Amino acid sequence: MDRVGAVVTRATGVVLSRASVWRLLTGRLGWSLQRPERRAVERDESEIARWIAHEWPRIKKGP
Repeated sequence: MDRVGAVVTRATGVVLSRASVWRLLTGRLGWSLQRPERRAVERDESEIARWIAHEWPRIKKGP
């Protein structure tokens, strides 16, 4: 919120409170609070499936 408020102040010269920034983002712009997914961009689903099918049972069994 503080960073968005700083950008608004720098761009327009208007100082907004945290509540005003929140109303601007959610009410006027339609944004919502979101959390990023904790998943690698390079994720290879086929390699993960192969590992689970072949490597994991071997590791789980032990020596």
